[in-house]
Amino acid sequence: MNSRSQQRNCGRYLGKPITDFDLIVFDCDGVLVDSEALACGCLSALLCEHGYEIDLNGVFERFLGRSFSVVEAQYLAAVGRPLDPGFPALFRAALKARFAAELRPMQGVEALLARLETRSCVASSSDRERLSFSLAIANLAPYFGERVYSSDLVPRGKPAPDLFLHAAQQMGSAPARTLVIEDSVNGVVAGKAAGMIVWGFVGGSHYADRDGAEMLRAAGADRILRGMADFPLL
Repeated sequence: MNSRSQQRNCGRYLGKPITDFDLIVFDCDGVLVDSEALACGCLSALLCEHGYEIDLNGVFERFLGRSFSVVEAQYLAAVGRPLDPGFPALFRAALKARFAAELRPMQGVEALLARLETRSCVASSSDRERLSFSLAIANLAPYFGERVYSSDLVPRGKPAPDLFLHAAQQMGSAPARTLVIEDSVNGVVAGKAAGMIVWGFVGGSHYADRDGAEMLRAAGADRILRGMADFPLL
């Protein structure tokens, strides 16, 4: 096979060239920035301090890709009382300090975004403040501008399809012509429920010791990317 044929074939999926998508929606944590292990570690430590014994794997399983309201509901169910009102502020402060010291863009993501011709945006379960902070630290904010959508913009977070549908509507893209890049089971389920093609991403450090590919396939991912180098453009 010659190089031109290889390029043409690697850019196709389910019979469609990558350029046939009108929009690519990136999750942020665990896709654009390698943040999930940092964030889940902070959350596990703070929850333990507040009487909810949960290790890092437990946080991965219960909260990866979900909004903070799910943490509050799980805490109430497990401990029998509401989470301390000051907990979110403590978590944000701990997370901000750790991100400032350790957060990095996902390996290869800047090369991908610099070459990407298809319109793109971010849709994340994180709140807007955390999203802005993460993208700024990783020097990725200029690639998206105002095209950043957080879970507080919709009634239901992932795994409901609301956030992805909102992002597509704001960007003027039909769901069937929208591609989602997600690293969590809840995110994959949300993208498929929205009627979109979903590629599961397992290149983050939180999947170093876990078989993320099988989990995301089982959730409905149409394809697995083990790193940004697997993206057809690269």
